[in-house]
Amino acid sequence: MHAGIEHLGLNVALQLLVGVPLEMVHGAAKIGFVYIAGVVAGSLAVSVADMTAPVVGSSGGVYALISAHLANIVMNWSGMKCQFKLLRMALALICMSFEFGRAVWLRFHPSAYPPCPHPSFVAHLGGVLVGITLGVVILRNYEQRLQDQSLWWIFIFIYVVFVLFAVFWNVFAYNLLDLKLPPPP
Repeated sequence: MHAGIEHLGLNVALQLLVGVPLEMVHGAAKIGFVYIAGVVAGSLAVSVADMTAPVVGSSGGVYALISAHLANIVMNWSGMKCQFKLLRMALALICMSFEFGRAVWLRFHPSAYPPCPHPSFVAHLGGVLVGITLGVVILRNYEQRLQDQSLWWIFIFIYVVFVLFAVFWNVFAYNLLDLKLPPPP
């Protein structure tokens, strides 16, 4: 389920434009793991921060791929031979900003898509968190230095803390806050 044909089209286009080059360099297993982890973290983020909103689309996974791509460019900046590194980063940030703004608008604009029950935009943020943390951890750093090893452990810690917090929140929050699940659409 997506929030319209343009949402589906943008997600597929970004998956192809970012995911395929990343797979060519780092392999399908690593990129698939980052994508799935982004989808899971996106839904966990929604369940913590925007409990009453539905999650639609694959934005958590797409944002994880784009953020991992950005982290990869920053990590390997000096070793990359590509002349258009800055342009690639700018285009990725522009696409992310456009889609995130659209997602926020869909969440709070009452009559944007009447059949769509105002989906959450928080999955995008969960995907960004995963893309940055797991992008640094999983993707190859061709010039690894000692400071990068400590950064690796910090990002692993951030990711694990986020996932554990979100899981425990989902287990205990509804009872502690006396919340009721919204009815299905």
